[in-house]
Amino acid sequence: MSQSAELSPAPFGRVITAMVTPFDSQGAVDLALAARLARHLVETGSDGLLVCGTTGESPTLSWQEQLQLLETVRQAVGPGVKVLAGSGSNSTAEAVEATREAASAGADGALVVVPYYNKPPQEGLEAHFRSIAAAAPELPLMLYNIPGRTGCSLQPSTVVRLLDCPNINSFKAASGTTEEVTQLRLHCGSRLAIYSGDDGLTLPMLSVGAVGVVSVASHIAGLQIRAMIEAYFNGEGAAALGHHEQLQPLFKALFATTNPIPVKAALELSGFPVGPPRLPLLSLPDPMRDALSQTLSALRQT
Repeated sequence: MSQSAELSPAPFGRVITAMVTPFDSQGAVDLALAARLARHLVETGSDGLLVCGTTGESPTLSWQEQLQLLETVRQAVGPGVKVLAGSGSNSTAEAVEATREAASAGADGALVVVPYYNKPPQEGLEAHFRSIAAAAPELPLMLYNIPGRTGCSLQPSTVVRLLDCPNINSFKAASGTTEEVTQLRLHCGSRLAIYSGDDGLTLPMLSVGAVGVVSVASHIAGLQIRAMIEAYFNGEGAAALGHHEQLQPLFKALFATTNPIPVKAALELSGFPVGPPRLPLLSLPDPMRDALSQTLSALRQT
């Protein structure tokens, strides 16, 4: 006789947008536009916002700029919206300090990425995340596994040991496979809220136990992504699949080259002059921009 699995809660809501960082014509952070964009995202389907993640170009932001962005977005959207700060680093001491500052600045949570480039063993990863959790024990933490960018992967057997830290409650799965979600569920059950870190895999990941998505495409199609997720949880599988298929051209266009290059171009085409990325990233080439414009036009007509 089959037994129903217990689903995890969604501590930060179903749709979390990984916000871009707007820059003005001089390349400085445009805090006023960041506030306007944050409010727009909430109005178009986002339950929560992540500032200063990879999509927000955290590698090229100073600590002061990151703190100003967090404070600006926190104030712009008010207490009813979850605001997370990207506070990870490949230096444990830096991640600890950034997470403490995020807690002090009013963040509702922090996204802490697996350390990149220095490729720690699993024991080192465990010690790293334990140190961050202990530094801000009241701040909920979302672990972030993206081996394609970091060069190493946080294993489910390590994650389950970390669940004895009360503030580690969620996980952004960006390994590019639903198998990661399945293995996390088998190890951690409903104690861990798993979010898709890949827009194109959101619906497949929901089917194996994810609770929502940390999204890039929600800058452009937040209401459609929310509708897809709501349809899935309402038992409307065909409707959810319809949204999933309708959104595929957008998902592909937004990841045709390095994120956040395409999504910043998409926002420019949609009336938000967020500026080009900072070096070493570049603006979207004209042929790709033209193709993206056609994709956005087709989406608006559906």
